[in-house]
Amino acid sequence: MMNDTICAVSTPAGCGGIAVVRVSGPRAIEIVDGVWRGRPLGEIPGHTARFGRIVDDRDGATLDEGVATVFRAPASFTGEDVVELSVHGSVYVQQALLELLCRQGCRLAEAGEFTRRAFAAGKMDLAQAEGLADVIASESAAAHRLAVTQMRGGFSRRLEDLRERLVELASLLELELDFSEEDVEFADRSRLTALAREVKGEVDRLHGSFSLGNAIKNGVPVAIVGAPNVGKSSILNMLLGEKRAIVSDIPGTTRDTIEDSAVIGGVTFRFIDTAGLRATDDPIERQGVERAVEALRRARVVVSVEAPDITADEEYTSLLRETIPADAAIIRVLNKADLLASDEERAAGLSGDGEDFIGQGTHGGVEAGAVSMEESIHLSTKTGAGADALRTALASASGVSAVASGNILVTNARHAAALAAASDSLASFLDALAGSLPTDLAAQDLRQALHHLGTITGAITAPDILATIFSRFCIGK
Repeated sequence: MMNDTICAVSTPAGCGGIAVVRVSGPRAIEIVDGVWRGRPLGEIPGHTARFGRIVDDRDGATLDEGVATVFRAPASFTGEDVVELSVHGSVYVQQALLELLCRQGCRLAEAGEFTRRAFAAGKMDLAQAEGLADVIASESAAAHRLAVTQMRGGFSRRLEDLRERLVELASLLELELDFSEEDVEFADRSRLTALAREVKGEVDRLHGSFSLGNAIKNGVPVAIVGAPNVGKSSILNMLLGEKRAIVSDIPGTTRDTIEDSAVIGGVTFRFIDTAGLRATDDPIERQGVERAVEALRRARVVVSVEAPDITADEEYTSLLRETIPADAAIIRVLNKADLLASDEERAAGLSGDGEDFIGQGTHGGVEAGAVSMEESIHLSTKTGAGADALRTALASASGVSAVASGNILVTNARHAAALAAASDSLASFLDALAGSLPTDLAAQDLRQALHHLGTITGAITAPDILATIFSRFCIGK
């Protein structure tokens, strides 16, 4: 199949101003020339665009006018000869052009097949290919930045450095195995231990960053919690900029969780408005409280809302402490600040930029913030006062500073699983060294660690893994 010439529409499905049809393979230029009227594409150099007509190969009727861009192997995305045809975005033109190309000898590309060919040609490794998929799917500046770093090989270079250090360890042990009958020790055990611990520490740090990286990639889950009628739904509506949740003075209006997302400070947040936390005999409201507790357990950021006219009972406070994940950042908000008694109280409450209102929390080893929980952001959804401080606190709590500082964050569950397996193998290796086990047993643990790291970049792959990864791409990429 890799010797076939393939074609697909590479622009989004539907009608638009233009559509791009990509053709790749050993006969790409020849096949397109069969339906092209203009300067023959076989005569022009790579990275050159030409205007011409596309005609029906049966009766010579013009299908469309467009631009053909030629990329000659190996200087193309796939490493093969590639022609990209930019035509008008009519759905009919797109389908008719694909039929023309297939009659000339193309076949329709499978999902992700262009990128898979780029991987096979050594244009990118597997982690970079997955980074490319994340670039296409990114919905915020922070997610895009993480994906671009991975696509350009930042994560791969870090892994390659780790693998090189492990290969050095493995080579010394393998040398000892070659001379096992002579009882020669080529590697100083204390040096091996120190180096293995260093590599394991970096592997663990990368694995620990997955929680933050995954949240930034898919949206940081934020639970808005509090007693009934403190204004949680009003806060959700304010953050979304629309009336998403019903607002009422009647306590217990919200019976279920309401979820929606918004981009703040370049980060996508998935806000979850929850039912008021209180003891209740109402079976429907009780289910809402249970779902609120579930939302708390999933949250990376918790906006804990209070109000001057509402007294939170001890059960709410206790539930909050017991349920919030240890690594979650907590933003304490005093809503309805317009009800405060004096101008001095309002002025004191509405000062600050939001940085001082985040509870202690870490994300993958990256501090989200550190503050006393005695302080709150004073907010009024009626006047909008304090809204900017809350948005600033959310951006700070998201851990986006780790992205801005260029830290490598793991965003892919497959990568995280491979790193965890590599860490386990390195732990076994260290145990083998500490227990003075035979060199061949220690060497096997080291080989396993190298294997697990190699699966991330594709240095070691299985066909079913490749098929699963590339099937997640759209047709035409």
